[in-house]
Amino acid sequence: MSEFRTRVKIPDFSFSIDHNHTVMCLGSCFAEHMFTRMEALKFRCLLNPYGILYNPAVIGKGITQLISGKSVSEEELKCQNGLWHSFAHHGRFSHPEKAIALENMQQEFETGKKFLEKTDRLLITLGSAWVYEEKSTGQIVANCHKFPANHFHKKLLTVEEVVQSLEAPLQQLKDQSPILEVILSVSPVRHIRDGLFENQQSKSTLILAIAQLTRQLDFVHYFPSYEIVLDELRDYRFYEEDMAHPNKLAVDYIWSCFSKVFFKDNTKKLINRIAKIVQASSHKPFYPETREHQQFLNQQLGKIEQIENEFPMLSFEKEIAIFKKNLMSS
Repeated sequence: MSEFRTRVKIPDFSFSIDHNHTVMCLGSCFAEHMFTRMEALKFRCLLNPYGILYNPAVIGKGITQLISGKSVSEEELKCQNGLWHSFAHHGRFSHPEKAIALENMQQEFETGKKFLEKTDRLLITLGSAWVYEEKSTGQIVANCHKFPANHFHKKLLTVEEVVQSLEAPLQQLKDQSPILEVILSVSPVRHIRDGLFENQQSKSTLILAIAQLTRQLDFVHYFPSYEIVLDELRDYRFYEEDMAHPNKLAVDYIWSCFSKVFFKDNTKKLINRIAKIVQASSHKPFYPETREHQQFLNQQLGKIEQIENEFPMLSFEKEIAIFKKNLMSS
């Protein structure tokens, strides 16, 4: 036998991603992994203006609010355990001071709103079809923020509800930006707290809904990150100690699959040049004053200047500061 694993066939896509595109990443913590790699490689990208979002209902609502310009209001904030929270936001926005919590939410909302107006590549990672409804309002929340369990009703979204949550907002975005392409994926993170059977119900619901969305909207596409982990890697050595989150090795492999299908050869070559400079900026020399290291620093600054001349949209401000800080005055 020449193959000892199931290879996931990734389709050819009719579009690509390069440094001229503006990319927004939304959804679960897996979206953060993709964003982190793209940001390090100087792509113009933005991550989760509401913080990590797991279910499609709050993701769809978040997109709609960004389009409409309707941010969270002071009246929507609620206090629990000494912190002010928004049920539309992740806990990283929560704060003991109501005014500060609101200001942070509104500032990031404005950034996201302006960025979305320019976005032509949208990456959404769906984590779970299980949702929590606030009983008093019927609102599906992004995060329960440690409110009492009897404050919520837990339910599994249907395929139709998932489709309805995303179809209209995505079509509205496409109407605003005709060159928009949307990449949907299902997070390979296993929500085992819900139960293994319940996790499979959830992931299956999301996959069926995405399949329907890709049939109905020709600018919506599916990237099989979930299948890559479960079918191609298929081993606990690719998970963190909690046996639920894919580890760095798994994420790196998925990133390589993503790069292969969405980056053209010229983008891959540029990425390689950028990665070498970024890696060089993290180098910690034992003897920075040596002539060899000073030459190394000047070489890196020269490489940056060359890339910035070729690609004016790129900025190496951080790396330039690091290299110049270690340069000895002549």
